[in-house]
Amino acid sequence: RHHHPIAEMLDLPFLPFCAFLGGLGFVCVAFVSAWCQHWRGGFAVDGSAQMFNWHPVLMVTGMVVLYGAAALVYRLPPAWRGPKLPWKVLHGTLALVAFGLAVLGLVAVFRFHNAHGTPNMYSLHSWLGLATVLLFSCQVGAAPAPPHPVPLSPSPSHFPSLQWLAGFSAFLLPWAPAWLRALYKPVHIFFGSIVLMLSVASCISGINEKLFFSLKNGTMEYKLLPAEAVFANTLGLLILLFGVLVLGALARPSWRRPDADSPDSCQVHQLR
Repeated sequence: RHHHPIAEMLDLPFLPFCAFLGGLGFVCVAFVSAWCQHWRGGFAVDGSAQMFNWHPVLMVTGMVVLYGAAALVYRLPPAWRGPKLPWKVLHGTLALVAFGLAVLGLVAVFRFHNAHGTPNMYSLHSWLGLATVLLFSCQVGAAPAPPHPVPLSPSPSHFPSLQWLAGFSAFLLPWAPAWLRALYKPVHIFFGSIVLMLSVASCISGINEKLFFSLKNGTMEYKLLPAEAVFANTLGLLILLFGVLVLGALARPSWRRPDADSPDSCQVHQLR
């Protein structure tokens, strides 16, 4: 089959791309950690400003990097052969760890706000971020409960539980019928991509909001672009690049598992 020269040039092997993406994810975590340690005073668990610093680190690590890794598990060439169950377990484990870090990130920011008398849930960033975590909870389990009451709509805990049950039944259990997996799979993939896009948007808006709040005195004003602003803006671009590359990898047909729509007969055979 004849390929256009440009298409051949862009037909990169997945493993080098995956290694680059893993390095980029590590750089994102290193950047946000360095920002909070060097410019924002480090970390603590006492309700101080240093406790807030856990929020960006946990959110970038969980909702962007680990979530992106979970999304790409099925693109790994070893996952194309043999039973799917180990890869499903890995996919689910990474997603659950990411979700756990997101919950801890919410705990950090709510406790900081409550300790300092700062209102919760008033900014666009907070609305977008909580909506992202709630939608993510529909993918992996029950929605997280903030450490203190927050004026929100009634808890959708039953709906996420049903979503988790549907996902577990459709993908992890080997006896799930093929029609159920075929019905639920596009829904899971669609909302998974939406969650990643919202996560990236939430992180970028959060970085921008933090800089506006923190850099407003004298020579450190944000508009003067001090070193912290340059560093944090670069972090935002790195997060954006990571998200775009993950979505691009998910959309690339040549990197999809060839038998993605099979009934997992190998998996059933392994469990008998």
